[in-house]
Amino acid sequence: MAGLIQHLGTGRRKTAVARIFLRSGKGQITVNGRTFENYFVNEAARALVRQPLLAAEVADKFDILILTDGGGPHGQAGAARLGIARALLEFNAELRPKLKQLGLLSRDPRSRERKKYGQKGARKRFQFSKR
Repeated sequence: MAGLIQHLGTGRRKTAVARIFLRSGKGQITVNGRTFENYFVNEAARALVRQPLLAAEVADKFDILILTDGGGPHGQAGAARLGIARALLEFNAELRPKLKQLGLLSRDPRSRERKKYGQKGARKRFQFSKR
């Protein structure tokens, strides 16, 4: 039996994690069992996810299954972007210079700063009262 050939990639951003399964197909993207357009309603988030595919010029060669968890829609889209880029590298290592130049292989280290005690948030203070 010829097994299903798929390339895996994991992406993270903020608190979101996306597991990517790249399979040969016609360019269909499924996210958590829903259609791509149905899951990412924001066009900016959809463009973020498609970015590595368009850079590698393989948008219509793969069916992509994205399993994502945690964070919000934009964080999940960013995580999916990194995961797809990593899965594409597994498919073809020669894409590395192009993806690296576009900054698609680096994890965005920015995350939420923790709330501090005696304050309203991470930076915001309670109002100072002189009297």
